[in-house]
Amino acid sequence: MTLHLPDAHGTLRPYEPRTEPFAPTPGAPLTSRTVFSAAHVVADPYADTTPDSPAAVDWDATLAFRHHLWSHGLGVAEAMDTAQRGMGLDWAGAAELIRRSAAEAKAVGGRIACGVGTDQLTGGTLADIRAAYEEQLAVTEESGAQAVLMASRALAATAQGPDDYLEVYGHLLRQSAEPVILHWLGPMFDPALEGYWGSSDLDAATGTFLEVIAAHPDKVDGIKVSLLDARREVDLRRRLPRGVRCYTGDDFHYPELIAGDEQGFSHALLGIFDPLGPLAAEAVRVLDTGNTEGFRTLLDPTVALSRHLFRAPTRFYKTGVVLLAWLAGHQSHFTMVGGLQSARSLPHLARAYELADGLGLFPDPKLAEERMRTLLHLYGVTP
Repeated sequence: MTLHLPDAHGTLRPYEPRTEPFAPTPGAPLTSRTVFSAAHVVADPYADTTPDSPAAVDWDATLAFRHHLWSHGLGVAEAMDTAQRGMGLDWAGAAELIRRSAAEAKAVGGRIACGVGTDQLTGGTLADIRAAYEEQLAVTEESGAQAVLMASRALAATAQGPDDYLEVYGHLLRQSAEPVILHWLGPMFDPALEGYWGSSDLDAATGTFLEVIAAHPDKVDGIKVSLLDARREVDLRRRLPRGVRCYTGDDFHYPELIAGDEQGFSHALLGIFDPLGPLAAEAVRVLDTGNTEGFRTLLDPTVALSRHLFRAPTRFYKTGVVLLAWLAGHQSHFTMVGGLQSARSLPHLARAYELADGLGLFPDPKLAEERMRTLLHLYGVTP
């Protein structure tokens, strides 16, 4: 049945939903690339909370979604930006999420890496920042998960220059039990991270970042780069020490970066692989056979959806991710931690639905259509 979707100009236009989904099935483990999906959290819709309250999480639905990702051979990047770290999920909630998800990963043999930051702080000295990182690193390592050292708002606000970053990260890498993933999150994802690594000049910042890695290559499994700049990522990965991986976090250019070139390729740690999980895994399995063209044929058409979800202000991409999880039947409601379901407009959400439906992302297109119709009605759209 026809849906009438509002466009960016407020005009309703007819859309005929897809009737058959793209139906990849879980298959062999991925071999040619290491691929993590940064996963969202499912809010408890019955909790009596306010935007300033600690997050109320539906643990059953949240963990079930992780099992969905593991079943397709993807790793889970836990308690990161996609899980609303710093945008509704505080450190207490993140710590619980890390413990629970790591236990589930161990039970099923799933791969997991967890975000380590300083979000229990609102300010402080470099010593305070080191201590906050250490607390979170201990929780992650004790859970048995790999650590992702996330960019710190507190460090961005406190550091006086590159030397402070070298000191803090050097301290953490020397004491980490296992190699970690370093995370460079650009200010388009979090404006508070402007000037990270001691400079707003990205060339200078890259130099400091590489200096940290060069001093401790045995403690760095890889880097996750989220700058939405493919050229810079390629240049950076070519300058990494041997054995240090580049995990693309570029939600605009991921097919070409994962496919790579004659000098190398990127692995992946991506928020867009939350809604794209099964399709992304299928594409990487094709790449595992050496069929780069087939990989690009599957994954290239998804870029329009990703660019839409991650358009400025990019940090609100989580709203579209959770919308698609609801439409796909992975959760029973469109409610988010901190009320963030209101962060995108109805035309934006309608376009996200249309693009995802066109890709066949919904296992049950009829359910997705019915839920989208319900959302439209709540906004006052009538046939």
